[in-house]
Amino acid sequence: MQLSTKHLLGIRDLKSSDIQLILDTASQFKEVLQRPIKKVPTLRDVTIVNLFFENSTRTRISFELAEKRLSADTINFTASASSVSKGESLLDTVNNILSMKVDMVVMRHSASGAPHFLAKHIPAAIVNAGDGINEHPTQALLDAFSISEKLGTLQGKKIAIIGDIMHSRVALSNIYLLKKMGAEVTVAGPPTLIPKYMKDAFDINVEYDLKKVLEWCDVANVLRIQLERQNQVLFSSLREYSLAYGVNKKLLDSLNKEIIIMHPGPINRGVELDSDVADSKQSIILQQVENGVAVRMAVLYLLAGGGANQN
Repeated sequence: MQLSTKHLLGIRDLKSSDIQLILDTASQFKEVLQRPIKKVPTLRDVTIVNLFFENSTRTRISFELAEKRLSADTINFTASASSVSKGESLLDTVNNILSMKVDMVVMRHSASGAPHFLAKHIPAAIVNAGDGINEHPTQALLDAFSISEKLGTLQGKKIAIIGDIMHSRVALSNIYLLKKMGAEVTVAGPPTLIPKYMKDAFDINVEYDLKKVLEWCDVANVLRIQLERQNQVLFSSLREYSLAYGVNKKLLDSLNKEIIIMHPGPINRGVELDSDVADSKQSIILQQVENGVAVRMAVLYLLAGGGANQN
């Protein structure tokens, strides 16, 4: 089986069968990562450039590791240390890189739609590693993989996405994916951080009471407050936010059930999550990081035309 698309620009463009294929393939690669020798020769003749115009630690390292595990040749590009800082355009930068015979571009950019623009102008396969406040598809895929691994399925599960919904590309990709795979979704947070159109546009629930949404859900995916994307004051202070929407141990212990805690990182400890929650047995945050490598291996493998068994 192969993906129905040449690029991974967003979850919105994927069919549910594409999502399932990526998750199934990631499961096979996770087995590979448990072996003493974690490397496979699958992409030995493929050259991938990691094109990061925006700061990243986890996503970038995860992609780099996935590429190395697949034996691909990789080039790492950072905008601040390149000719972009001298005024070179995005298209010129990429065309210069492609003239070096690159097969695939993993791209993170602060402008929404930047990977889609590139996909129209260059022949290489594009993987969106996060574009502005639009989408972050591989994060949603690894979140889905982590939930499925824990609960067996996404179908019918109740997933709460809590926090800064307005500025979160993770939230958008997760909503698209969870809806396509049959999960129930509720977004929760301060009214100023949840766009008014969310409920009707995505056919999801909106909740402003944290305790109520935690009592409802099977999984709470807690998002980081993205102060760097906010150009106006949307809540009084981080302390006030933490008091109203921070997830702490006392709150979790007051529930009549045990729920799964997730976070895409980096965590603002003491703001959206207390340390005793982030590090608790209910948290699968470190599993998310681990699963990210397997999921990104699956995406790269499938976009490179993989269909045969990778053993």
